Amino acid sequence: MRPGAHVAAAIEIIDDMLEGRAAEQALTRWARNSRFAGSKDRAAIRDLVFDHLRTWRSDAFWGGIGVEGASDTGRARMIGRLRASDTDLAAVFDGVGHAPAPLSAAEADRKVDLSQMTQGLRWNLPDWLVPMWSDMLGEVAEEQALALQARAPVTLRVNTQAVTVASAMEALTAEGIEVAANLQSATALSVLSNPRRVRQSQAFAQGWVELQDASSQQAVAEVPEGNVVLDYCAGGGGKALALAAQGRRVYAHDINPLRMVDLPVRAERAGVEIAQVATDEIADAGPFDVVFCDAPCSGSGAWRRNPEGKWTLTSERLQTLMQTQDQVLSEAARHVRPGGALVFATCSVLKCENEERVHKFLNENKDWTCDTAQNTPISELGDGFFFAQLRRKI
Repeated sequence: MRPGAHVAAAIEIIDDMLEGRAAEQALTRWARNSRFAGSKDRAAIRDLVFDHLRTWRSDAFWGGIGVEGASDTGRARMIGRLRASDTDLAAVFDGVGHAPAPLSAAEADRKVDLSQMTQGLRWNLPDWLVPMWSDMLGEVAEEQALALQARAPVTLRVNTQAVTVASAMEALTAEGIEVAANLQSATALSVLSNPRRVRQSQAFAQGWVELQDASSQQAVAEVPEGNVVLDYCAGGGGKALALAAQGRRVYAHDINPLRMVDLPVRAERAGVEIAQVATDEIADAGPFDVVFCDAPCSGSGAWRRNPEGKWTLTSERLQTLMQTQDQVLSEAARHVRPGGALVFATCSVLKCENEERVHKFLNENKDWTCDTAQNTPISELGDGFFFAQLRRKI
């Protein structure tokens, strides 16, 4: 498929999204109806759609939507995306083959008045979130908002129980996957080329590497000493696997067990054992030396990976998430032995989901102290992340 055909497909998918379909659902629907598209074409189209999701508001502005009367369509949005990236529109919208039809006179002559670009448009954040973002992130607010408009890095965790970092790098390089050490964590490798080959590589199949963000790896690497660990909000199990690779005895729990359905296969591939426990089984398995809580959150530090999240988040939803975080902390704390540690983590950069939750917990639980807390910014190395290590007094 030519670039113009990729853009035409993206337009179709975005139109589907404008009718209310989630991005992943719209992409899947298009792929099922377009069997002719190869894997490289599907990847290119996916990139176009997600690039647009990261800059959803400003692309609409560049496309004239709501400014010069242009209708909110996938076509107008892709015109805005390509215009913002200084792409030759006429070369893409040429009507040749499966490319979109040539620009109309109105589309071609549309002028963009940059003086009308608001802070919310420039930062590509919902207007309701802009004051909170500015207040909570302070002098780095704009830098972090703009960082979310780029693609996220692809990062691997080396399973050091199975292989050395150097050997993993050699194996990946031999398969045409260029990697480099990631300074954020000793086990992290940044993928510099051919990231889509990782899952088909022998290094992956043998359990030598797993896909995991470097900020997440850093949080796990700094988990306090303790042999028996509970990953309380395990999800897919990435952190449980990393904890097990440290030689710890790991239990995994999630309020929705279906999220852990792939964990047994991943654990077998990595050569580690992880016991899954239901909510009513945790007390019998504990108490634990360490309980790790990667709590539900807005995901604001990882919106490069899930840009749809910043457009679906509402102030009401954020309040609900904070209540859930308080509940998770309270429930998880019950399973920590005296003198043990509770690690509270989120992939959020908002203080209301991070420091404020920890402060509330400590104010309500005087038998706990905070050993350390750390914010990791959104960067070329990893996602925005927060973790605090809380200690139960003996």
